[in-house]
Amino acid sequence: MATVICPGSFDPVTNGHRDIITRASGMFENVIALVVINVSKTPAFTHEERVDMLRKVTADLPNVKVDSYYGLLADYVRESGAAVICKGLRAMSDFEYEFQMALTNKKLVPEADTIFLTTRSENMYLNSSLVKQIALFGGDISEFVPPEVLGDISARLCAPNQKERGEQL
Repeated sequence: MATVICPGSFDPVTNGHRDIITRASGMFENVIALVVINVSKTPAFTHEERVDMLRKVTADLPNVKVDSYYGLLADYVRESGAAVICKGLRAMSDFEYEFQMALTNKKLVPEADTIFLTTRSENMYLNSSLVKQIALFGGDISEFVPPEVLGDISARLCAPNQKERGEQL
C-alpha cells in the first residue's frame, strides 16, 4: 500500500492539522507528517520543536512517522518513495494555491499524485497564524490546538503580561 506525505509548516500544529493527519492514517498504510522548512516564513517555533509537537500529537497513530525537510517537497517525495501528497483544504482560497502547488509537484515528480482532504466544519476557519495571534494577546487557544501541545504552545506564545507583549512588538 502507498505512503502518503502530509506536509506543512505546522507553526504551530492545530486541531485541523491533527484531523487531516488522522484521516490520512486511516486511508494509507504509511503516513509521513512532514515539517517543511519554508524560507519565506519566520516561524515562532524551530523545526525541531515543530517535529517534537507533531510527534506528541500523533503518538497514538502507529503508522505515522514525523520528519522535517529543508528543500523542495518534490525532492523529499522522490527520495522517500511516497506515491501521494495529502493536503488539507479549508476554503476556495486554499484550493487555488494548493492546486497550483499540486500541478507544479506533478511536473517535478510525475510518479506522485496530490489528494485534497477538506477539513471538518469545526476547523474551517482555523489556521496557525490565527492561533498565534490569539495566544499573543492572551486569548484561550485550548479549543484550537491538541491538548498534548497546548502547554508547549502557550509557554512560547502567551506572554504573562499584556503590557510587556505590547512593548515587545
